[in-house]
Amino acid sequence: MLYPLKFEPQYQYRLWGGNKLRKILGKKDAPEMTGESWEISALEDAVSVVKEGPLAGNNLEELIEVFLGDLVGDQVYEKFGREFPLLIKLIDAQQVLSVQVHPGDDMARERHQAYGKTEMWYVIQADPGATLYTGFNQPVDRESFIIHLNQKTLPQILNKEQVAAGDVFFLPAGRVHATGAGILLAEIQQTSDITYRIYDWDRVDRDGQPRRLHTDLALDAIDFTYHKEYRTNYTEKPDQVNEVVRCTYFTTNFIPLNRPLERDYYKLDSFVVCMCLEGSLKIHYKDHSQVMLTRGETLLLPAVFKHIRLEPVEKSSILEIYIETDKTK
Repeated sequence: MLYPLKFEPQYQYRLWGGNKLRKILGKKDAPEMTGESWEISALEDAVSVVKEGPLAGNNLEELIEVFLGDLVGDQVYEKFGREFPLLIKLIDAQQVLSVQVHPGDDMARERHQAYGKTEMWYVIQADPGATLYTGFNQPVDRESFIIHLNQKTLPQILNKEQVAAGDVFFLPAGRVHATGAGILLAEIQQTSDITYRIYDWDRVDRDGQPRRLHTDLALDAIDFTYHKEYRTNYTEKPDQVNEVVRCTYFTTNFIPLNRPLERDYYKLDSFVVCMCLEGSLKIHYKDHSQVMLTRGETLLLPAVFKHIRLEPVEKSSILEIYIETDKTK
């Protein structure tokens, strides 16, 4: 029988990682210099495993094979089969990350037989003065980009944003970006691990070697469109569902809770992911069944559950993530 599922976090060492997952989000088993916690993953060799309950020890691919649309939604299963379509991460950047870009679906399919990578960032915590890069701060074309890259002046043309907790940035495939130092964030993305590294601030890895760049591949993937605004604006009304991002690949809502809130998913033909950003809450999902979700935890609600009640134990907030299908519309 299906129930709300928590998975074993998969901790990823990164040269730029820190210890905020442990200190701020309560992940006591996270090692030093953990840059990423893959909360829900269907990537090859990194498929998430159920943490607790009767299905503990089973991986996500096995569950989809058994439960089909009851787990992910009929239309989601029809499109993606046994592959879960989203990769849900927590990222702790204690150093600036490389400047990078991700290909879209067509390019990723042609080059890598994989999905593209559209993603979004929700800033959970940021040190004073922390910044990130997304897009350009002026009109740029391929030729001028190459000149700046060769002269190591690329940061001069990148849009730099000072950030604080609650800030959101939507990153469609093709947008150049880099997370800055001192930022803890949630990342929702397509199931893809394809990254073209463009510039790495002349760093070396733990073996003293510069990390590989993918400049030639990146140049064809970059969207050089200049935008005046890159930050995603949204409302933060308490005890309501605040839409943050809606795109082809996922919808993400921000829900701050001071009192119980009913959620109906009868028109939704999709799983629902809940990421707890603050506090703790009980999720009532069937008869008198309930599960506790605390800060730093992520939960997968199977598509078969069409009604839940969110009951905060203390002031809480979550990100709610799902895929909109034809049934939703």
